[in-house]
Amino acid sequence: MVERVSWFSPVDYEILMFFENHDILASPKVIAVNIDYDRQYTSKNCRKLAEVDLLRKDESGLYGLTEKGRSFLAGSVDPSELK
Repeated sequence: MVERVSWFSPVDYEILMFFENHDILASPKVIAVNIDYDRQYTSKNCRKLAEVDLLRKDESGLYGLTEKGRSFLAGSVDPSELK
């Protein structure tokens, strides 16, 4: 079970759940269309999640879930570690 992270916004959880359900690399635009959020807002939040190593960004600008991201979704990462 995913614990609440004080600085997460609802879109952060939506982005992580998108990747949990789709084991792919995706652009912020593709993510935004699939979770029904604005592309620019989604892009900003993907960068934020990449800064704490929950997502990774490849050289072409596509994002994917990291092992730490998978562990977080499984409830194995303490939210206090995400700063």
